[in-house]
Amino acid sequence: MKIAIQGIKGSFHHIVAENYFGESVELMECMTFSEMPDLVLNETVDAAVMAIENSIAGAILPNYALIDEANLEVSGEYYLPIHQNFMALKGQRMEDIKAVYSHPMALLQCRRFLRGYPHIMMIEDKDTADVAKRIHDKSLKGVGAIASVLAAEIYKLEILASEIQTIKDNHTRFVIVQKKGNKSCKNPTKASLKFVLKDKSGSLGEVLMELAKHKVNLSKIQSLPIIEKPWEYAFFADLVFEDCQEYKNALQDIKAKVSSCKVLGEYKKNQ
Repeated sequence: MKIAIQGIKGSFHHIVAENYFGESVELMECMTFSEMPDLVLNETVDAAVMAIENSIAGAILPNYALIDEANLEVSGEYYLPIHQNFMALKGQRMEDIKAVYSHPMALLQCRRFLRGYPHIMMIEDKDTADVAKRIHDKSLKGVGAIASVLAAEIYKLEILASEIQTIKDNHTRFVIVQKKGNKSCKNPTKASLKFVLKDKSGSLGEVLMELAKHKVNLSKIQSLPIIEKPWEYAFFADLVFEDCQEYKNALQDIKAKVSSCKVLGEYKKNQ
């Protein structure tokens, strides 16, 4: 399969693609998430791996909008433990490093560690693995990267400090997105929805009551502004269930309680 990822080989998206689809997967590297929808819709790739939320930093809101606006289908999910490592050219020491470049999320996750090295300037970059590759390709001295162990291996860098993320139990949730109708899950245990409430008091409470009645668990809910309607919001929700029929019954009841409801995907919950 050909899979679009954000970043390059050695990135966390690369790790997820291989863990989910197998090591023989062919990768298409994208520097931005916004490149992915057209690749999926034009069938240049079979699917895309897209980070959607982190256990520390929270939801990646623009990616919810990308999935919705392109009418993509969420066909799976994968939770990856994020282990951040400080790396540089072989022979370099921490005192030699003047600046560290990495993705803003990685810098955020490692801020406490970096406070111990005030001489190192933190600079945001587009991708963790891309920085590692740049250091290797240009033999950059005095420059560090924060990235995965895989990136250090691929680009032959030395890890100066391992597991430097502030919260050791740090996970990112990735979703697998495909063109709508390309794949359907026969016995889903999780679903992602987008719904807009009716303009009346207690609308959200009514939706939650329907979920409880049908024993469907709301594992996440996230609001996002409706751009063309100032101060109005759409809700993106993840539902977890054991009985698929109960979920379908809940979905029918919810649709009667909201002004609009769209199923973004039905898939197997990642254990």
